[in-house]
Amino acid sequence: MASINARRTLATFANQAKIPRLPIPTLQETAERYKRSLLPLLTRADYDRASTAVEDFIRPGGLGEKLQERLHGLDKKEPESWLDTLWLNKAYLEYREPTLINVNWWNQFVDPPSGLVASPGQGRVSDLQLDRAALFLSQLTQFNDMINKEQVPPDVSRAGPMCMHQLKNQFGASRIPDEPRDRIVTTWPANAKHATVIYKDQLFSVPIIGENGEFPSVQQLRSQLKAVVQQVDSLPQTELQPPIGVLTSEHRETWAKLRKTMAKDAANASNFDNIDASLFALCLDDYASGLDLDKSHLNLFHGQKARNRWFDKAMQFIVENNGRAGVNGEHSPADAVIPGSMFTEILKREEQGNKDINSSNPVSLATPRQLLWNIDSTIGNALVTAENNAAKTIDNLSSVLLHYHDFGSDFLKRIKCSPDGFLQMAYQLAYYRQHGQPCATYESASTRMFKLGRTETVRSCSVDTVAFTKAWDDKDVKLSDKVSLFQKAVGSHLEYMKAASNGRGVDRHLLGLRCMMTQEEASQAAIFTDPSYIQSMYFKLSTSNTSPGDYSWGGFGPVVPEGYGSNYAIGKERIRLSISSWKTAPEAEATTFRTTLKKVFDDLGEAIERA
Repeated sequence: MASINARRTLATFANQAKIPRLPIPTLQETAERYKRSLLPLLTRADYDRASTAVEDFIRPGGLGEKLQERLHGLDKKEPESWLDTLWLNKAYLEYREPTLINVNWWNQFVDPPSGLVASPGQGRVSDLQLDRAALFLSQLTQFNDMINKEQVPPDVSRAGPMCMHQLKNQFGASRIPDEPRDRIVTTWPANAKHATVIYKDQLFSVPIIGENGEFPSVQQLRSQLKAVVQQVDSLPQTELQPPIGVLTSEHRETWAKLRKTMAKDAANASNFDNIDASLFALCLDDYASGLDLDKSHLNLFHGQKARNRWFDKAMQFIVENNGRAGVNGEHSPADAVIPGSMFTEILKREEQGNKDINSSNPVSLATPRQLLWNIDSTIGNALVTAENNAAKTIDNLSSVLLHYHDFGSDFLKRIKCSPDGFLQMAYQLAYYRQHGQPCATYESASTRMFKLGRTETVRSCSVDTVAFTKAWDDKDVKLSDKVSLFQKAVGSHLEYMKAASNGRGVDRHLLGLRCMMTQEEASQAAIFTDPSYIQSMYFKLSTSNTSPGDYSWGGFGPVVPEGYGSNYAIGKERIRLSISSWKTAPEAEATTFRTTLKKVFDDLGEAIERA
């Protein structure tokens, strides 16, 4: 990849030994920050009760000190991070609800430079679809090779080198349903030479790299995809395999039992191993979801009743028959921002129209092989149930996009405002306008300056944000005072962001302490049994920044029944974001919140510039 090659300096993982371990904050600093985060959410009486519980927890010789000592003991045993395994299990693998919408994220790519084509109609593929999919295959195999050979430059911030470990968890990675928790299979170097290709619900093992590691031309990869299409389209309807991939959208306990039952058959077990080991999945959709971005992104989010997908793969690339494309990603092996930089590189190459850099000499590739399944009536019935369950979940989802073009980071920096701080204040004001009260708010902060670092929670709702939101629409408050309150709220947010990025947030530390408790201690720990603990983590606003979003944008589902999930990307001249909510909670409606948020952008931008 030209832009990566041009700035290559160090091996991908060359800085890993220099990166410090994730710290364990002191009980006192976590207690103080935690109590401050409770103030805007609780009544005075509730806060006093919660505060007493916190102080009792951290008192000398108390339970907190015992748990802190155990946590430091765990830190000494773990080779790189006290948090990594705890977080993977508690945040992801122990979660039993379907990963469809609840866990998986989506990312939509910019359309190809030549534009989209008219859909050739349901049940057919287009030349652009195959061309674009083949280009993605070519670029992805090269990117995997660069990771294997440590040729991706290590990321560095102003604070120092950043952990690159998550790159090892992208190719050849799968989530395996299991009991009592799921498992993650990752391989590095990822030496598989095939991808899982899905067309009309038929799963194929498709060789995309030569036996000796040779990279085929884009044209040869296109021929592999064409062979898949021809095989499927030549089959009588009665010979098509059932849509096994729908089972990956089921409840994890259900799917774990079904997969174990299916894997008792040797052919099925071999199929599962083949899919798990494949570098990634590619879904060729024999339809187009239309040009409306509010509708087309839904196909990336969940597809049609979860058909033609395998939601357990870390990355499944989706190309519709009009050429529109994107990704659905399983969240547990890595955070979406990690492959995001790879998507940008691939789409830049497409935009630049770079010629195929692979050898024009034919590479020996085996013919794509269809994965044939042996299933009984029990599995057949389970497939019907899974599709019905997926349809109900999908029907309950509301998800819309807001592409705001009036200003972006250039304007916000010109008026001396943190772009991320501006977005977080906009969310606070929009929520207050729509619901008349503040709410617990989650923003992810990267902790990649530490070994195996992933994220920490920024609790964006603060005493200062509440003061700002209450004053902003008050006609008796002067504009200069409103702006001052806005700036103070942004400052508080940036202070929390800095602490979180430095490994000194609240939520991961409290999680670690909670996991150190015995069952008896858990019943006595008032800090965790007090309703304020759950209330402070009941994030009705869950947000994530993946700026700049020039080549792709994405989203995820809400994390509580009456909440919103919102991913945003701040470009130089525009803001792209998504908003999701559940229809079963009419008080949280994504379309209405989008309208409110757009008005807040207008109002804040105009007022702050004027002031």
